[in-house]
Amino acid sequence: MPSPGCSHRRAGGICGATLRADLARCPKSCGGVNISYPYGIGPDDCFRPGFEVTCNHSTRPPKLFLSNDTTTEIVQLYPWGVVEASIVFNIAIRPDGAPGTTYNISWDAPGRSLYVMEGSNMVMVGCGIEAYMFAATDPGNMLGFCASTCDDTAAKEKWAEGRDCSGMGCCIVDLPWPVRAFRLSIIQKEEAVPAALANATVKAFLNYDDGYTFSMQDLLSDKINKSTIGAATAGLSPVIIDQPNCSIAKMHEGYACAASNCDNYGDGHGGYSCSCPNGYDDFNYDGNNPYLADGCTEDEYNPSDQKLNCSRSCGNTSIPFPFGLEPECSADTKFELNCTSNQTLIGQSHVQYQVVNISIDEGLLFVNRTYDPTYVLHSAYQFLKDVDFSEQYGIWKWAISNTTCDMAKKQIRYACISANTPSNGVTHGQVYVGYRCKCAHGYEGNPYIRNGCNDTNECLVPYKCNGTCHNLEGSFNCTGCPQGTVFDPVEMQCTFIKHRSLVSAVAIGLGCGLGILVLTLSTTILVQQWRQHVRKTIRRACFRRNKGLLLEQLISSEESATHNTKIFSLEDLEMATNSFDSTRIVGCGGHGTVYKGILVDQRVVAIKKSKIVEQSELDQFINEVAILSQIIHRNVVKLFGCCLESEVPLLVYEFISNGTLYELLHGDLSAKCLLTWDDRTRIALEAATALSYLHSAASIPIFHRDVKSSNILLNDSFTAKVSDFGASRSISIDETHVVTIVQGTFGYLDPEYYHTGQLNEKSDVYSFGVILVELLTRKKPIFLNCFGEKQNLSHCFLQTLRDKTTAQMLDPQVFEEADEREIYYINKAATKGATTFAERT
Repeated sequence: MPSPGCSHRRAGGICGATLRADLARCPKSCGGVNISYPYGIGPDDCFRPGFEVTCNHSTRPPKLFLSNDTTTEIVQLYPWGVVEASIVFNIAIRPDGAPGTTYNISWDAPGRSLYVMEGSNMVMVGCGIEAYMFAATDPGNMLGFCASTCDDTAAKEKWAEGRDCSGMGCCIVDLPWPVRAFRLSIIQKEEAVPAALANATVKAFLNYDDGYTFSMQDLLSDKINKSTIGAATAGLSPVIIDQPNCSIAKMHEGYACAASNCDNYGDGHGGYSCSCPNGYDDFNYDGNNPYLADGCTEDEYNPSDQKLNCSRSCGNTSIPFPFGLEPECSADTKFELNCTSNQTLIGQSHVQYQVVNISIDEGLLFVNRTYDPTYVLHSAYQFLKDVDFSEQYGIWKWAISNTTCDMAKKQIRYACISANTPSNGVTHGQVYVGYRCKCAHGYEGNPYIRNGCNDTNECLVPYKCNGTCHNLEGSFNCTGCPQGTVFDPVEMQCTFIKHRSLVSAVAIGLGCGLGILVLTLSTTILVQQWRQHVRKTIRRACFRRNKGLLLEQLISSEESATHNTKIFSLEDLEMATNSFDSTRIVGCGGHGTVYKGILVDQRVVAIKKSKIVEQSELDQFINEVAILSQIIHRNVVKLFGCCLESEVPLLVYEFISNGTLYELLHGDLSAKCLLTWDDRTRIALEAATALSYLHSAASIPIFHRDVKSSNILLNDSFTAKVSDFGASRSISIDETHVVTIVQGTFGYLDPEYYHTGQLNEKSDVYSFGVILVELLTRKKPIFLNCFGEKQNLSHCFLQTLRDKTTAQMLDPQVFEEADEREIYYINKAATKGATTFAERT
């Protein structure tokens, strides 16, 4: 194991976690920026390799830079290692430069010890340029592309001022993942630049969390710097690269996280970073530094309960110590609550949870969900949730500190200050969390305040003693028990005297036991038979109510469906799914839950358990089952049959093993899509063929009404299968449309259908057009832009077509694998689908 401190570094060696005292002679700041280890100035024992910084005293005030990289000015350096930096490039574009002239710039983290954080972007301010950004560690991996124009700048100046970088004088490349180094290629386009901008330079800088707002002054200036762009800074996170991961690093002397948590840096390049454990104040600017051996200082628990005038209730909720409402009324910050509108709340101001009860004895918080249930509380507030917050109500465990009881008792700030108060360990599964206090047996009250645990008067509980009760300190006694009984100190109550002989007791026991056994067996058999009769009766009733007889007639009248469609019994499907066990769930949609099942003939099937079906819709449902059973197409999921013996009908489909198109496109955006360009075009063709078959070639035309990428399944060979006909409707051949209640999925829904309720085949064509755009851009139909605002994919796509900036939306993998001709025809098809609704009259 590494040593806890390292006051000097041996030749060729790397120092592990350093103590604060070892850094006393190292410079602490530069130009108002505090310097925290592993960063440092001066001798090499003031910093870890790769984290050297330099202070430029030639400016006023002095400026702090990464190593000798004068491009990267450090604006803020946080104790936990994250850096805010200004990374700015000013590129002089030659006015006489021919179209296609390329200007290359690059940035590489010194010592490969820093990453540009995810959520950052590269901003380009300039005229008539295209910018391509690549990961320098993988030159063939393009991070993004954007273009900026200054055509008719004067007319659009008023519009552009104060807006985001939309391609008019400014554009943005979003970084899809953290990078250690990058290369930026800026290409001069053939564009007539206004005279006022002819000599303007191109400015490029990294920006985190949308800290920049476009200004015409930036466009006109010769160069920009930190003072010009203001809040536009890059976020850089540290990574220790001397070892590939935490497990190996712990075995070496240079291990950086001796007194803190270690986190592997999972980008495929290796390395790790350090963080203070939960319960430590990460945002204590003066204290916690996970890279120092003594750097993680736990929140200090204050056991004092002598503060006066503290409110101990909020509405109907009692607030016992160590919790509190006002400053200095709680034991430490993680026990701070606030009272708003007579509701007790815990959490940060923008996301809070309502506490309805606090159990001191059991160490529990009873919490209602409010605002955002998916939000994870900061570690200072982190309690353990015993109940998933998909429900409206939860129970949280809490502990005083993550130390053991034995160690806590040796501390000055030991929480269990009342007499008769042992401490208890708190666990979550197999993980030890910390300790809490509880009054000893025979005592009750609050163990966290002095003299808080008081004797329990057991004599107030009637069943404790049938005679005369005598309360004792921490216990009680009972005299004058009824005749034939005596006080049992183990059972703590009056019990009968055991005076019968052993033989008679055994005989009576055997006789009673045998009688009870016979009675139990008989009752069990009768109950089982009665339950089976009730189940059969209920299933027959459900079969009749779900129009089972009608379906049998329809199937028997269709010769083509007789050998394909089967009416399954509920018992068959329960056996196939292990009684619909939750582990068999493979998907949940708007129309029901899908289970994976194995039939007795070893066929693997998908069993869809629909939501409640209205009685008035059952005739139509049965008719559609009969119709769908006749569909035989390689790109439509095959319907094997159904079960009508349950409260809601069950449908049995072939099982498709490779998930949905939606999951493959939108699952892990930081990795390349598993689907190649050829796969995408083939899947688009197969889906289109299936929809064409449903609309035109089926015996009765069928409108799907919920075409979306999550309803296109992919088998082992990535062959597309259209699925989920829960919202489908069939129509007679002479009908052109059907008026229905609006159904479908936002983002895929034909706007005209949303307003009129008129359904025809063009509604499916519109949704298919959205899928084509998904295949091209790898963006969700409703996605968040850089401001966190929801955007409609089809609307944005049509806008880029009008602006001739479609390339900005395309998936970089499409650029790598497809040629321009293929992209053109897919764009054309997507445009046709996305504008179909406008042609409807």
